[in-house]
Amino acid sequence: MKLLFICSRNKWRSLTAEKIFDGLNGYEVRSAGTEEGARIKVTEGHVGWSDLIFVMEKKHLRRLKDKFSNILSGKQIICLDIPDDFKFMDEELIEILKSRVSEHIELPE
Repeated sequence: MKLLFICSRNKWRSLTAEKIFDGLNGYEVRSAGTEEGARIKVTEGHVGWSDLIFVMEKKHLRRLKDKFSNILSGKQIICLDIPDDFKFMDEELIEILKSRVSEHIELPE
């Protein structure tokens, strides 16, 4: 299964998610950002590649729908409601990610 994590700048939240989930249970994981200055900016290719998309905030979902509405049909998009309050690999961020993502996919104990 291919998982895509989206935040604003792809520096802290989505990049942390990519690092902690990539390879778990055979998942392929990528991350990207919605803003101009993002480390990796989300593209049509990312959206097409993914089986499941996780966004950190509702604004990221809106931005995806604005830009990629033509290819989002049939894609499952989940909003994790994680605010931009964390640094890369923050312990609390990792716990929140594991807790919220595990409601939607199988994670090892």
